Amino acid sequence: MKVPSQPAGSGAEADGPEDRLRRFVTIWSRAIFPVTATSLTRAEFEVHLLPLARALYDALHARPFDTAPAQRAGAALVAAHCTDPDALGRSLGVVDSYLVLYCGTESDLSAEELRARCARLQHAMAAGYAQALRERTLAEQEAIARSALAARTAAEIALHATESRFRAVFDGAAIGIGIADLDGNLLEVNETLTRMFGGMEGRLRSRKVSEWVHPEDGPHVWKLYEELVRGEREHYRVEKPYYRGDGTVLWTNLTVSLLRDADGRPQYQLALLEDTTERRLLHLRLRYEATHDALTGLPNRTLFFERLEKALAPGDNARFGLCYLDLDGFKVINDSLGHSTGDRLLVEVADRLQSCVTGANEMVARLGGDEFVALTTGSGGERDVTDLADRILASLATPLRIDGRELTVRGSLGVVEGPAGERTPAEVLRSADITMYRAKSAGGNRFELADPEADARAITRHGLTTALPAALERGEFFIEYQPLVHLGDGSVHGAEALVRWCHPQHGVLGPDRFIPLAEDTGLIVPLGRWVLQEAVRQARFWQARHTDGGPLRINVNLSPTQLHHPRLVADTVDVLERSGLEPGALCLEVTESALIGADEGLLKPLRQLAEMGVDIALDDFGTGYSNLANLRRLPVSVLKLDRSFTRGMQQHPVDPVDLKIVEGIVSLAHSLELAVTVEGVETGAQARQLRELGCDTAQGWYYARPGAPDRIHSLLLADAV
Repeated sequence: MKVPSQPAGSGAEADGPEDRLRRFVTIWSRAIFPVTATSLTRAEFEVHLLPLARALYDALHARPFDTAPAQRAGAALVAAHCTDPDALGRSLGVVDSYLVLYCGTESDLSAEELRARCARLQHAMAAGYAQALRERTLAEQEAIARSALAARTAAEIALHATESRFRAVFDGAAIGIGIADLDGNLLEVNETLTRMFGGMEGRLRSRKVSEWVHPEDGPHVWKLYEELVRGEREHYRVEKPYYRGDGTVLWTNLTVSLLRDADGRPQYQLALLEDTTERRLLHLRLRYEATHDALTGLPNRTLFFERLEKALAPGDNARFGLCYLDLDGFKVINDSLGHSTGDRLLVEVADRLQSCVTGANEMVARLGGDEFVALTTGSGGERDVTDLADRILASLATPLRIDGRELTVRGSLGVVEGPAGERTPAEVLRSADITMYRAKSAGGNRFELADPEADARAITRHGLTTALPAALERGEFFIEYQPLVHLGDGSVHGAEALVRWCHPQHGVLGPDRFIPLAEDTGLIVPLGRWVLQEAVRQARFWQARHTDGGPLRINVNLSPTQLHHPRLVADTVDVLERSGLEPGALCLEVTESALIGADEGLLKPLRQLAEMGVDIALDDFGTGYSNLANLRRLPVSVLKLDRSFTRGMQQHPVDPVDLKIVEGIVSLAHSLELAVTVEGVETGAQARQLRELGCDTAQGWYYARPGAPDRIHSLLLADAV
């Protein structure tokens, strides 16, 4: 059916929601007004359609989604006399083509979800239309049939026949009518009913009503029939299928009424049958479109969750298995070769995945993008689902040929298996998703089995990530200070600022728990600025209060992200000027790995800070490539030896190789006029050995653990090990 096209020069996105809604109504009225029996003008008819269109608009965006407004809109079309056979088809065509275009532009739902919703709204609208039309027709026909039969009975009693009048109504009815006695013997059938069953009226009359059993009959159907013939109910209405003579199925809306004689005793059954076969086929088509992916033909997210809910329902020893697949590198193919090639690749992958489904208890679905799931029910255990995962990976191993190109497809799989009835669909899918990313992080082209502990860590990590911004605003971070001790005289040379997070649920968290998360989210920049401000303020306070030899400098760590931030120098200068701290009292620590392969663009801000007098320390020296020749071009003044170099000094006797390495590094550093700080000093023997090797300063649990600012002078000098 052809529906009016969009008016030329009008953009669906240029107007407000009300203007787009009215344009949708205009298109709708143009489509169905010519086939509507109404005295309204077209402008008046548009006013009548406007609330129906608004109901469809609201239903498209509703949370939770509900198709009832669309069903009422379909019924309203019948009430408006839009009963021509073309009216419903044209209305569905307009909704299919223009509802999402004009009414979906402001939604936060995906295009795929909007199209799925639109399909279900069409189905509900068709159902409401058909229901209203059926009720209207049945009411009219049943009244006519009752009147005709009553007239016939009265004519027989009163001996004035009205056979011709009854026959005209009976034979001319648009629905099938059958009359049977209480034993189920058919006495009369009209021509419409005969055509519905494929002809041969004699064959219909030769059968009893009770013989027309169909496998899809619900148990309540024949229970209602028995109650009616016993006189316990006056009528009932059901949806019932029948077999025609050629074996095809006839679907009907069946209404059976009990007819009583003049004394009120049950006498006949009156059956009215409306052929709903085409409407049922439409329902099945709309249902298929709403539950299957338009590109690949696989079940979509909606149908998958329906099946998953059933699979997870409690049952005797019931188990399930789920494989969550994400293609590795699909975005690169999509971006470089185009979406058309990407779509064809997804279709090929879908075909291969479908070939992996070998049993009736298995299904493959596409959740969206390049994400697929395979579900197996009645799983015999972990082996069954891992076998399915192996088949999926094997199916992707052979390269695909698309447009003459040979494309290699790899995938990462998260596998979840377990007993039904213990987890919700959302929990199972979340576990599979987490596990899939674990497989992807391990290199991809593999599957990983779900691990509750790994899931818990991932969930905790996500919770910490989302809580980070608010934590900074609420002041949940605090700083502990670990003294830097001069190995020559044992005096406190300075302190390193170490940030902590006092989490409301998890308690005090060290930087290893949240600094990587802050790096990933970009929060490390404002967090680092706050740490710098607090540490510099504390150092200035120490200088003012401890004129007799308090900490001379404060060490603050810089992350790789902060190094790349354009305001690093400006922010540092601003903090120093506001606090009044001299630049020479600040030392910024940069990890060796952050400067591996650094170009002049990255080193420029560090050079600027160094020229101002700020010391730059190369932290964790020895954990990277330890490129000693590279030290000449770095603007650093301090080397901080990683604890891995000095851990062997806790043993007795000390490994002479360790001594030579540290001695060589210290000698080289001093020749380059670099001071040497050693981390992780935990014993007195270590401290003495490092002092003899010429190291300048040290820090570690032997002197003091990180603590509050007022404890910076409390050196314990006790072996931590």
